[in-house]
Amino acid sequence: MIREHEIEIRVRYHDTDAQGRVHHGAYINYFETGRVELLRATGRSYKSLEDEGILLVVADLKVQYYLPAIYDDLLVLRTETVKAKGARILHDYRLTRGEDLIVEGQTTVACVNREGKIQRLPDWLKVA
Repeated sequence: MIREHEIEIRVRYHDTDAQGRVHHGAYINYFETGRVELLRATGRSYKSLEDEGILLVVADLKVQYYLPAIYDDLLVLRTETVKAKGARILHDYRLTRGEDLIVEGQTTVACVNREGKIQRLPDWLKVA
């Protein structure tokens, strides 16, 4: 399992608010995109997990805002798997524009089955 992955995100118009800045809630979607692409970089997809009956749900979310991003900015999102054991995965996020830190965040996702009951992560997804 790779631990870290980077993607570029171009700020879209619909991500911005009336002041032309990225709406605070859009960053949460960026984090999800980071998780999805980190998993894809391992050769798997969220769809393949769901097809196997493995669902990952957000159990905790933290966001720290530093600078605004605006329409058409090119941002770089680094997603890192800090820990993945038991039934939980902890991710850290760092979103930058050039040298400027825009947002940092962290999520904990829990592994559940289709009935919503907690289940252990598959071995290939674990990171100490």
